[in-house]
Amino acid sequence: MFDDDIFEGTPEGKYFDIVFNANKNVVENEISNIIEKMSALELLLEEMLEGKDIDNIIKNYIINHPDKIKQRKTNNIIESMGNILSQSE
Repeated sequence: MFDDDIFEGTPEGKYFDIVFNANKNVVENEISNIIEKMSALELLLEEMLEGKDIDNIIKNYIINHPDKIKQRKTNNIIESMGNILSQSE
């Protein structure tokens, strides 16, 4: 879908190009924000599921909903690229 001349590869490939070449402090801040959000989502899920094995639940969800995961992953990559690029100007 995104693998063409306009985007010069996939969004994920472009993301890593940006991460490896952007200002280190900007990238560290973005990664820290991603980890903070992931931590909050894990805690929220643990609270909602009252101690169930969330890692296994997440793994199963990824297996059972690959198209949804791929689309959300792409959206998150694009959002994160935008965050990095907007802070690098």
